[in-house]
Amino acid sequence: MAKKSQKTNVEKAIIPKHIGIIMDGNRTWARKRGLPTFAGHKKGYDIAMKVGGWCLDRGVAILTIYAFSTENWDRSKKEVSYLMNLLKKAFTDEITNLHAKGIQVRVIGIEKGLSKDIKDAIKKAMRMTKNNKRGILNIALNYGGRSEITEAVKKIVKQKVKPAQITEELISKNIFTSDLPDPDLIIRTSAQQRLSGFLTWQSVYSELLFIDKPWPAFTEKDVDDAIEEYSRRNRRFGGN
Repeated sequence: MAKKSQKTNVEKAIIPKHIGIIMDGNRTWARKRGLPTFAGHKKGYDIAMKVGGWCLDRGVAILTIYAFSTENWDRSKKEVSYLMNLLKKAFTDEITNLHAKGIQVRVIGIEKGLSKDIKDAIKKAMRMTKNNKRGILNIALNYGGRSEITEAVKKIVKQKVKPAQITEELISKNIFTSDLPDPDLIIRTSAQQRLSGFLTWQSVYSELLFIDKPWPAFTEKDVDDAIEEYSRRNRRFGGN
């Protein structure tokens, strides 16, 4: 009965159109269980492959997940290599399943630094799913909010735009998510209460939700709880 009640609450909730997730705590989860770091990343990967479907089933149109930041290159070569292999697996082994569900896969971030096989896998995945209409899975890979804004400025400079013509709207048209609405809700796991460069330009009016549990412990119920919490928020956008 409790599960039915939970579903009913979500059905009555205000569903955010765009959710962003900072998937933090893979290593913490592993350490607390006496497991190697890689076990945490693998479990986190498994949850990441499910969360898009959970959100889609509840009417969320766009999900952006923070898969690998520009700062993550500072980790050990062994760990970075493992993470890149997981990402490659997502763009190859998992893409058929995502495509079958009608999910359009996109990637935002900087190509520089990524291996050719990762870039090729990304391009193939995006081509395969580009016409899917059921929902969008936006993967932030080799991404940093400041880097994104820097790239937007470079584009504007190349367009030879006069300073007086530079507006917030112009910058928004030149960021990685130019054709997408800003996230309504951003969730971060593992008790850290910061955005760490995630969607820096886009998040100015996003509702923020910080969850204590690490990402590998994230469940479908946590999606329901997040949506219910979002529904309770009074979004004034600077107004009364």
